[in-house]
Amino acid sequence: MTSSLAALNRWVEDVARHTQAAEVHWCDGTQQEYDALVAQMHATGGLIALNPATHSRCHLHRSHPGDVARVEHLTYVCTRERDDAGPNNHWMAPDAAHAKIDALFAGCMKDRTLYVVPYCMGPIDSPLARCGVEITDSPYVVANMRLMTRMGAQALARIEREGRFVKGLHSIGELDPERRFIMHFPEELTIKSYGSGYGGNALLGKKCHALRIASWQARQEGWLAEHMLIVGIENPQGQTHYVAAAFPSACGKTNLSMLIPPEGMRRKGWKVWTVGDDICWMQPGADGRLWAINPEAGFFGVAPGTSARTNANALAMLDHDTIFTNVALTADGQPWWEGLPGEPAFDWQGRPHDAAHGPAAHPNSRFTVSARQCPSFSPHGENPQGVPISAIVFGGRREHLVPLVVEAHDWAHGVLLGAAMGSETTAAAAGAVGVLRRDSMAMKPFCGYNFADYFAHWLSFDRPGARLPKIFQVNWFRKGTDGRFLWPGFGDNLRVLEWILGRCENTAGAAETPIGRLPRPQDLDLDGLAVDPAALNALLAVDRDGWRAELAGIGEYLDSYGARLPARLRAEQHRIAAALAAPTAPVRALASG
Repeated sequence: MTSSLAALNRWVEDVARHTQAAEVHWCDGTQQEYDALVAQMHATGGLIALNPATHSRCHLHRSHPGDVARVEHLTYVCTRERDDAGPNNHWMAPDAAHAKIDALFAGCMKDRTLYVVPYCMGPIDSPLARCGVEITDSPYVVANMRLMTRMGAQALARIEREGRFVKGLHSIGELDPERRFIMHFPEELTIKSYGSGYGGNALLGKKCHALRIASWQARQEGWLAEHMLIVGIENPQGQTHYVAAAFPSACGKTNLSMLIPPEGMRRKGWKVWTVGDDICWMQPGADGRLWAINPEAGFFGVAPGTSARTNANALAMLDHDTIFTNVALTADGQPWWEGLPGEPAFDWQGRPHDAAHGPAAHPNSRFTVSARQCPSFSPHGENPQGVPISAIVFGGRREHLVPLVVEAHDWAHGVLLGAAMGSETTAAAAGAVGVLRRDSMAMKPFCGYNFADYFAHWLSFDRPGARLPKIFQVNWFRKGTDGRFLWPGFGDNLRVLEWILGRCENTAGAAETPIGRLPRPQDLDLDGLAVDPAALNALLAVDRDGWRAELAGIGEYLDSYGARLPARLRAEQHRIAAALAAPTAPVRALASG
């Protein structure tokens, strides 16, 4: 036995002893094993079979009502130095954190099976991929990890070859919110999660490994682990460019990753290819470009709002081999959520549906499905070397001020756009509506270290020989004085992506402004789109007074990261603020070609 497998065995034995597990099962990732787990959960009530005529081999899981989402206030980054975790994370000293959570794990698997889940984040042969092992007492977690990762014998073989892996220990515990913690120890490449069976808290390969631990690994090793979709845009000439894009929640990330071109653009030959909808790992290649993989093998998507109108590709992949969590049910056993036709008979808790109880499907209800089932899944989705990124896009939900699309002047300006990005609260969130919440690179809940160091790491990629992607900011959510959206969104967002790729190839025109380069109306393909000229002008306007206030707000936000903040980022903020304060200059057009 190699030293790495010997170390893994010792860890499993130590955990089994501490948790008093009834038995230990090493997962091999086979279909036979998966089918046995599903049958076991059907027998115990952990899964409910759905209508086999409409949803073959699909199952419904109902969570405990108190365990339906990530718990940011109970999620910790445990570094030796508090400043290494930063003000963007909850911190606990490693020794104290281990002691607190290990006490909860003591004897917690007394009547349960301990499952050992070796997994690989990324294509199994990719040099960009990284491996982990999750120990869990939840068969639901095992079944989901099989869909979400490359799990089983191949991953174990890679761990044996490489001699390193991220250690994740999980137990559902008593599902008591008072006894629930998700602890990350990046210096030890270790995760410990107790008291929750919910996806983001329990599927440790997802946010815990692929973002919080991987972001730390990425800084040490010279790459980027990001909360981004990856989408391929194929033009009528048959060339495909890949875009990585970061959006906070409720901003259409999954919809964009599976976008269907509007009819006119489809006829011209435009196609869209899905590589990933949530996480992107990027590493500089020998050619100086950033190459990206989707470390996940599946989608853990939000169900409500997914419909034939908003995301037909997502809906099309959910009629077989899918695990649904906390959706409603129709009378004939089909999954249902708000946005679908028909009526639910039972809500997400299994009660006869009553509108007085609230939405039939939980607002955070989910589907777990293999990425290979997506109709638009890219033929390069499993490419070991990844795909080359032409553009990086940041976006948020801003009803005012932020134009439809802006191109950063250079890499440092682009990093500032990402650092400053945020969304305004909606009526769906508790508290005041319209309050701006900064969420740098959409990584606020997921960066495993100090944001100031994270910004410095992003800036470090701008070095001689680098062929970096251009960076853009988009905003699909501008509203007019009547409260209606000015841009149609959904498939028509491809028109914006076309301009973005034109800028990358230097074939699209733009106007130079203090906040970046914007398209003029004639630079966008608006063929077949009924957009009022006044609305378009508003979408592409720069409100200098508003932007002066915005830059002041960005400055206050950057101040919150103290002395570690890179001077170059502060200088970039000052540069744009000065340009906005200068007398208004005529808008200068940049020619294409």
